Amino acid sequence: MWSWLKALAGAPLKRDAALVPDDLWQALLISLPFIAALNEAERADLRGLAADFLADKEFQGAGGLVITDAMALSIAAQACLPLLHLGPPPARPRADRLAWYADFVGIVVHPGEVVARREAVDDATGVVHQYDEVLSGEAMDGGPVMLSWDEVARAGDAMAQGTNVVIHEFVHKIVMQGPHFEHAPGGCPPLPKDFLGTDSARAAVDAWFAVLQPAFDGFREKVIIAERFGGAPTWLDPYGAESIDEFFPVACEAYFVNRARFEQSFPALMPIFDGFFRQAGG
Repeated sequence: MWSWLKALAGAPLKRDAALVPDDLWQALLISLPFIAALNEAERADLRGLAADFLADKEFQGAGGLVITDAMALSIAAQACLPLLHLGPPPARPRADRLAWYADFVGIVVHPGEVVARREAVDDATGVVHQYDEVLSGEAMDGGPVMLSWDEVARAGDAMAQGTNVVIHEFVHKIVMQGPHFEHAPGGCPPLPKDFLGTDSARAAVDAWFAVLQPAFDGFREKVIIAERFGGAPTWLDPYGAESIDEFFPVACEAYFVNRARFEQSFPALMPIFDGFFRQAGG
């Protein structure tokens, strides 16, 4: 298994995207229409990014799950989609873009959802409460990424709903790379200091939240109305109403897999999302 991956790992410099077998790549395009919809140059670039990603990362199946070539390639291609146009033009070396994911190696894939035991401390009383959380994915700061294969496998069908667990968790990884991660609210990737014409890192973050915060507040209100008062359900995954930290990755899922519907639903977010994810003018 994965003899072609050995060839990827053995290439010393720029790995050839063609080392990803044609049959696997064509099958991936059939299963993931949002990747097939990219133009030819973008697909070739993504194929190269996925090749480098696969050579650098280690996959582990949990609960008896056996990771096949097709499964690994699917995860790699979806994980690299947010990197496609990152970086200032004209040069966008693949190694520079993949550096966003350099803080970890392991990707653990479970057959289905995972139940995690959590603890929360009541600030008023100091009492520690324990609870169970059902997870389809999780990204750890400086650690591995966990994914549910059941959720990954439905990515093609789920694009109509604007959901994608791989993109969600890898956007978390991008956010975690920011120098402000420990000192500022989540929901903001590491922005260039000239982001949308700003002249400092602080101004860039302020400009980001000036748009993201009202979008989150409006979305959260719609989710509350839907869940408590029988209002119309939201198109975007209501999990995004949990916090602004989760709203950004949830919104990114839709932005990458169903851009047209996302633009209709959140037109105010398009300039800031494009300003970050399409720095190269893609």
